[in-house]
Amino acid sequence: MVSSVTNLGRSGVYDWLIQRVTAYVLALYTIFMFGFVLTTDVTYETWSALFGQTWFRIFSLLALLSLGAHAWVGLWTVTTDYIKAALPRFLAQAVCGLAMFVYVVWGVQIFWGL
Repeated sequence: MVSSVTNLGRSGVYDWLIQRVTAYVLALYTIFMFGFVLTTDVTYETWSALFGQTWFRIFSLLALLSLGAHAWVGLWTVTTDYIKAALPRFLAQAVCGLAMFVYVVWGVQIFWGL
């Protein structure tokens, strides 16, 4: 049995719920972005105006956090299924977790201009 120490949720049900909720957030964000690009003459000014609005920054941050959570649950599942030895599995999960943390922090810096 694999310990759930590196698991994002407390059980498989929570992980399933995280996957579903984050998938909906990412789908809504993707649909919005496709709609914006298809219906707007995208220039620097329109793009900057869109990302200058607080509601869209929050929506983008939610999508970024959803992407991190969605990816973590998926990668945790794959690594626990296919890497049986504890040390290699831990190292793979640590590398994935560190990469996701860096990407989320970097994304926050980009969205909020920090």
